[in-house]
Amino acid sequence: MSGSSARGLLSVVGGNTPGMRGHLVDLLLHGRPGTVVLAVSVEPDGGRYPTVQRHISGHGLGPEIPLCRAGRGDPAVIIRQELTALARRTPRAHVVLALPGGLDVLALLADLWRTPIGTTPVEHHYDLAPIAVGIDPERLLADLRCVHHSTAIGVGDGESAPVTVAEAAARLTEAAEVLVVPQDGTDASYVSHSVLAHLNPSATLLPAPADLRTRAARDVQAALLTPTPRQAVSDRLAAAFDPVTTPRLRSRDDHGLSSVRWHARRPFHPERLAHALPAVLRGITRSRGHLWLASRPDAVVTWRSAGRHLELREADRWLTASGGRDWSSASPARRTLAAWHWDGYYGERRNELVFIGGALDRQRLRRLLDTALLDDGELSLGQDGWRHLPDPILGHPGQDPHAGG
Repeated sequence: MSGSSARGLLSVVGGNTPGMRGHLVDLLLHGRPGTVVLAVSVEPDGGRYPTVQRHISGHGLGPEIPLCRAGRGDPAVIIRQELTALARRTPRAHVVLALPGGLDVLALLADLWRTPIGTTPVEHHYDLAPIAVGIDPERLLADLRCVHHSTAIGVGDGESAPVTVAEAAARLTEAAEVLVVPQDGTDASYVSHSVLAHLNPSATLLPAPADLRTRAARDVQAALLTPTPRQAVSDRLAAAFDPVTTPRLRSRDDHGLSSVRWHARRPFHPERLAHALPAVLRGITRSRGHLWLASRPDAVVTWRSAGRHLELREADRWLTASGGRDWSSASPARRTLAAWHWDGYYGERRNELVFIGGALDRQRLRRLLDTALLDDGELSLGQDGWRHLPDPILGHPGQDPHAGG
């Protein structure tokens, strides 16, 4: 850990099955003797805060650190307290934080790295290793098809929101910096590698070693134990929740799976978009991005789908030429993107979406979206005219979103 002799190393691991998460923990324990494991489980019970159970294992912890306990509260607050206590008792230790599948990993880390008044930042005690997620191929493919069942997912600040199983699987995959996947030669293994490469093009895909004593296992361990530069950690956590981004794209097709980017510089007609959505989502495994809806001309609307389930949500306001508080609170990455894409009349506003699916007809998809945009006559009405367009998607003040046009 060059340049970080005063700090320990924090490895954050997860898995789409308990077995894959456990395999990563074993791999890290084998790679660095003296590692401490903080395993967390979160059980929502209908209240504002869930019950958070913690299991701590490792050598030299001392009797003052309880090995197993539970309490109700914000998971980030409780985990921060545990990590701080471990750092004081075992300074410069390697700690593996093993998280359950029911947590939004990036939201939790953002909360951990946020420093409440009167507390010491977690980054004062630890460098962060790459976020690692173990993937069971068959489970991944099954989960991405599951849109009829929901699961609670912790999203930070103690809140929990119901999402589809497919959405939870996609988020876990997209949070990883390293994806560790068994290579068993089955069709599920080959297809899942392609799915992972499109869902998270920037992640490193590594084979899960069956034998922890091999050279291949040591190579995986080395990748998992390399600290991430501190500025890169801050930038990634900030970008993870920025509603206006350029979605990542894998440029090539794999085993029939492809990714398509679509963008446009005029707003959507909300009613035509609503009519087009069933056809747009046909054959889509995952899609993400942001859009400009004419009925809400000042709002950034985020788009996120897994399977045939789509979530459209007003998430922020577009940056304006007048600057002000919106500019000062925006991340550096968003301000840079806004400058690149700035339009003299419409400012930052634009649509940008990425679709992932099998055998996608790029021209058909783009045609469906293009015809849902405002035409020249509608565009000439201006924002005051757009606000009165019927909106069966989100509605607007004084209008029932389910009312017909």
